[in-house]
Amino acid sequence: MQLQSRDISEGASIDPRFAFGRPDAESHMALSDNLSPHLAWSGAPEGTRSFALVCMDPDVPSEADDVNQEGKTLPADMDRVDFCHWAMVDITPDVTELATGACSDGVTLKGKQSPPGPDGARQGLNDYTNFLAGAEEMAGKYFGYDGPCPPWNDERLHHYVFTVYALDVDRLDLGGDFTGHDVVEAIQGHVLDQASITGTYTLNPAVSG
Repeated sequence: MQLQSRDISEGASIDPRFAFGRPDAESHMALSDNLSPHLAWSGAPEGTRSFALVCMDPDVPSEADDVNQEGKTLPADMDRVDFCHWAMVDITPDVTELATGACSDGVTLKGKQSPPGPDGARQGLNDYTNFLAGAEEMAGKYFGYDGPCPPWNDERLHHYVFTVYALDVDRLDLGGDFTGHDVVEAIQGHVLDQASITGTYTLNPAVSG
């Protein structure tokens, strides 16, 4: 399989239009356009019955105590975990492209409850659901796509891996509030092929994008 995008270039910096947060000189970060990027895939093998899409950032600090704290930095070599930005399943085999902004256009405070997407597809919770749980104005269930917003005091450049999986099942056995991590588990044993594209992003002006 091949995965291409007019908005994401392999190994290159992601435009702030596709991010949840953009750099801001006064407050370090401001909410951004949060557009879902264009994606198009081809070469699915015979027997493909559905597609799944997951976007993960593997560079998120495992400890959040010092995240976005004045006078502190997050060392590049500290332990990291996966942070899900997007999870979509049950994409029918005839759907092989998502237009720019088709699944997200702007930040929705407290999260998108019914994010737009292809007919029949289901979109799960991304990890802003947990990350923003303690923020009164932002807390909620964040379904669908919400783009990059790495800590502005992080010394590591973050990578955003968009992966499309060709599956041998029409529908994955997942509940309504499933997460991207649930998807990664549910597709085990059902993946016929997959393709990825990776972009980078930082809110730290000292880190090269």
